[in-house]
This record gives sequence, C-alpha cells and structure tokens, in this order.
Amino acid sequence: MTRVEVLKPVGATRVWIPGALVKETPYQQTLANTFNAPGGKARFVERKDDALGIVVAEFPAGVPPVVTVTSRIATRNVAVLTPRPPLPFAPLRAGSAGEGERNLKHFLRPTRLLPTDGIVKEKADEITRGATSDVDKARTIYDWIVDHTFRKPTTRGCGLGDIRFMLETGDLGGKCADLNALFVGLARASGLPARDVYGIRVARSELGYKSLGASSDHVTKSQHCRAEVYLEGYGWVPVDPADVRKVVLEEPPGNRPLDDPMVTAARARLFGSWEMNWMAYNFAHDVALPGSRGESLPFLMYPQAETADGRIDSLDPDAFKYEIIAREIEK
Repeated sequence: MTRVEVLKPVGATRVWIPGALVKETPYQQTLANTFNAPGGKARFVERKDDALGIVVAEFPAGVPPVVTVTSRIATRNVAVLTPRPPLPFAPLRAGSAGEGERNLKHFLRPTRLLPTDGIVKEKADEITRGATSDVDKARTIYDWIVDHTFRKPTTRGCGLGDIRFMLETGDLGGKCADLNALFVGLARASGLPARDVYGIRVARSELGYKSLGASSDHVTKSQHCRAEVYLEGYGWVPVDPADVRKVVLEEPPGNRPLDDPMVTAARARLFGSWEMNWMAYNFAHDVALPGSRGESLPFLMYPQAETADGRIDSLDPDAFKYEIIAREIEK
C-alpha cells in the first residue's frame, strides 16, 4: 500500500503513482491495483508495451491531495540459467517465455539516457569481442559490470541511469538504476533485447542476504531496479549485477572483496535467477506523466506530484510525503 500526501499544495494538484506490473510474467502475477483519492478524481492509465500502469489523481485547489494505492500480487522465485539454489525456485522451461518480434524490437531501441550508438556501442563491442552466443555475450557484459562498477552510497535515490555520461567520464559508480541500466544499454548495443524492471523490495531475503531484502513492513525507501535480457532458447532471463555490488558494499561487515564466498555466491545466482521478495512496477523509460506540464521522466519508480508551481521533487520530504507498507497475506 502506497499513501501519498502533498504537504504544500498550490492551486490544482496532480499525483502519479506506479501500480504493480500490468503483465503476467513467470515471476509475478498482479491480482489487483486499487486506489482512492478523497475529494479528487483518479484513474488508471496503462502503457502496455512497457507493462506500465499509473494511478493519476487530480485535486482542485483547497482539497488536501492524499492518494492511496493498494496492489495485490503473487510472486515466485525463478531460475533460468543457474544451478538449482538451496531454496526452491520455479525453473522456466527453455523457450517458454517467447515474445513477438515487434515486442523484442521495442527492447532494442535507444532511449534518452540509454543510447545504443557512440561510446555505448564501442564499449559493448569491446566487452563482447570473442563471445559467440547470446548467453556468452550477456554473461560477459554482466561480469564486466560486476568487475568494473561500484555502488556509490551518496547517489541520490536509485540514480538516473545516464549511461553515456558514466562511460564518457569513467565514473562507473552509482546505484541500481545506474548499474543495471548500464547492463541494459550494453546488451541492446550488442543486439540483445534487454529491459530494466523497476520495482520495490517487499520482504526479507530468505537466502541469507541482509542487504537484499526489506528489514520491516515499512518499505518506503526500498525501491530497486532489476534487469532482464532475452536469450534465444530461454526467453527473458533475470539478472542483477547491481545487487552483486550491493552485497560487496553493504553485506555485513561491509566492503567484502569480490572473491568473498558470499559475493561469489551472489554473483553466480544473480545471472539467471531472482529471489522474488520484490514487486515489479514496469519496464518503462522516457515516461510522460499523463496531464503533466513537465518533462518526461527517465523512469517511474517513485510517486510524483505537480502543483501550480510545477513539479515537486519526489525525494524532498518537506514537500512530498509518502509511505509504502508491504505485508504478506498468504504463503
């Protein structure tokens, strides 16, 4: 449940909140996205090519802008390319996640912050030189990101995902929306359909990683972006190099070396499998908020709002208050 309140409304106010994924996948089934906006008008807008659902709420001047969105989902762990881990994962049958040609092309396109030419293409060619199969290309890109990037704790939110800037400056630090976007951009530049999957951690990890799960029901700051790559014969394959770097930096006692057993285990598991203590929102880039006067967003993972004075900083607690609570209701 996400509850949003605009603390300093000026004139008419609009609020946008991402709903749970509007597409059934092997790892998530969305059962319901419901919402409430007392005194205002709310609707649900979908962009199906990116499985994007947005609750759009509008409030007239003088009405306190408060919106509540409740998503009910079912998830299951998935493993595609890795050996069966200690806890039961639901394996995908090879080729079971087929996609139409048109949809796959959608996940090869460049976006504003994920170009596929210039330095991105040059780096992709350099990394994958000698790789002969789709699996080899994807694995080589994944390993390069784990080896050459780092999690930067001072990065605001989950980062921006400006991969050209990262490569041009050589600053390969960031958080999940940076590091996993880099995987997606390099994969697309190598001819592999790939997508960021924006979402939020909703439960603790049962695989022994304190840093890769929610510590309580209050998950307001637990947003996390993952990635998928489409490999011939396998379908969509889950990956998460950013979480390998999170284990390196944050798993107690912290600053673990890459050859640490917990890091190597995470590295092996996170190429080809996900623990689904996490809820997916969407695959969308360059998100134009319906009815907004402002610029499009690189992605939609945080609630957004706009008053007569313009777009509110979604990470500013003095102007924009929201709380996200996750509870397991069946097991």
